[in-house]
Amino acid sequence: MAQKATQAATGESPIDRKRINKLTEQQMARFREHTPASAEYFDRARKVMPGGVPSSFQLNDPWPVYIDRGKGALVWDVDGEEYVDFHNGFGVMCIGHANPVVGEAVKARHDLGTHFAAPTNGSIVVAENLKRRFNLPQWRFTNSGTESTMSAIHLARGATDRDYIIKVEGSYDGHHDAVMVSSYPGLEEVGPLERPNPIAFGAGYPQALVELTRPVPFNEPEILEGIFKEFEGKIAGMIIEPAMMNINIIPPKEGYLERVRELCTEHGAHLIFDEVKTGATISHGGATQRFGVQPDMVCLAKAIAGGYPGGAIGMTEELGEVVYSDKVHQIGTFNGNPLVMAAAEATLTDVLTQDAYEKLESTNESLKERCQEIVDKYGLPAYTEGMGAKGCVIFAPERIYGYRDYLTKVDAELATLAWLYHMNHGIFMTPGVEEEWTLSIAHEDEHIDRYVEAFESFASDVTGS
Repeated sequence: MAQKATQAATGESPIDRKRINKLTEQQMARFREHTPASAEYFDRARKVMPGGVPSSFQLNDPWPVYIDRGKGALVWDVDGEEYVDFHNGFGVMCIGHANPVVGEAVKARHDLGTHFAAPTNGSIVVAENLKRRFNLPQWRFTNSGTESTMSAIHLARGATDRDYIIKVEGSYDGHHDAVMVSSYPGLEEVGPLERPNPIAFGAGYPQALVELTRPVPFNEPEILEGIFKEFEGKIAGMIIEPAMMNINIIPPKEGYLERVRELCTEHGAHLIFDEVKTGATISHGGATQRFGVQPDMVCLAKAIAGGYPGGAIGMTEELGEVVYSDKVHQIGTFNGNPLVMAAAEATLTDVLTQDAYEKLESTNESLKERCQEIVDKYGLPAYTEGMGAKGCVIFAPERIYGYRDYLTKVDAELATLAWLYHMNHGIFMTPGVEEEWTLSIAHEDEHIDRYVEAFESFASDVTGS
């Protein structure tokens, strides 16, 4: 994900390119100097894993940083370097590393047995909590965000007996055939804005399946309406991140989600919110609560399970009946695994409380404000964006509203250099032009100070101030 989008973004700011290139060389050399053990791990790992990583999302030049351990807001790499963690596992660890409440719950569950492939009370408690948060009455569990979105699309198709799906251009909604379409297409591939081309995200996806997924630009309800009309009676559902979280952060325009809801209802299509990133990070009830628009299905994973591989799909009573009747099969050996349910129960009931979300929101607003002050002070072509535990500095001279803005306005070289500065100043950040920070409840003022100091060092050097 990081590599693909880094290649795609082509925007350029009016900052001296020679200065940026020189600083990048200097910071890359510094990065190499303080991560020699990671380089050794990388050499070993490449012999047994493609690219030396368990997931291609973890690839990064010159090599990934291999992490040894984490505690609270901090992580340490295999070289013994300490970082304040603003990556937090793509948003999973907003509870902080080695959270003692979650740890005790999992340890207690371990002593009672770790897997039965049978229901336990934990799954009931978690489902009851998610029902209250997202206002959807029926829940099933999965093991990842990919499984959640895959199940949702199966359900939309099965419930409507239709084949076509609409998804947002530039969104990553999981790693399965129906949504590995137009995730990060190049500008030369995308086609006209009014009718984007469906583009497979790499090889391995039959073109016949690719054609069944119709991409639309974010924040463009008139274009969405046109696609619904073109494929009248054929659209099973629309899957959408209510706020785009994979090309920096792009919030919905006022009234956009409401119009999406109306169009899906009007055309008999099920609205699916992909809340894998937003679900337990931007409010107690995720984007569904924050924006006040009710989908037919919500897909969750990442932060809901406290660092364990768990996901969930919420649905209406009508859709729950489709699953119960076995018209659509929703199955999995590890669905509702007791260890994962113990972690999720502790996370959702004891850790990520209303007070925790108030703290995350307050801390995030402070960090955004302080970064914006630096942007303004040094005249950077950038602005801050974010909500809840999520935020970022977007290196674009003006606000972006969709994927094509991202391609043409975001300065990839500046974003990459900022990542290097943060890493070299002890701030662990998600690699890639398109990613954002995730705060945890363990972040305190001193950790925010360290982030701001690193960012100001970058801003000062880049502008020669």
